[in-house]
Amino acid sequence: MDKNTIVRSKKKLDITILNGEKVILDFTTGNYYVIKGVGSIILDMLEDEISVNDIIEKLLIEYDVSREECEQSVIEFLQKLEEADFI
Repeated sequence: MDKNTIVRSKKKLDITILNGEKVILDFTTGNYYVIKGVGSIILDMLEDEISVNDIIEKLLIEYDVSREECEQSVIEFLQKLEEADFI
């Protein structure tokens, strides 16, 4: 996955808000995932098609973080979502 990759949620995720954190239930595998902080914001962005670079740019506007750290964190998070077959 690189910055030009277009991503979007693959399927309608069953998301519950619990104590301010998003919990994704995957009934296919029986797994659940707790998404908090910026991950929750990224998850919202994935409702529509968006490039990895656009996600990074939006986060850089909102947060005081270096481009390198933002890029690395976003790509790692998206790769985990891809591994779970969410995107």
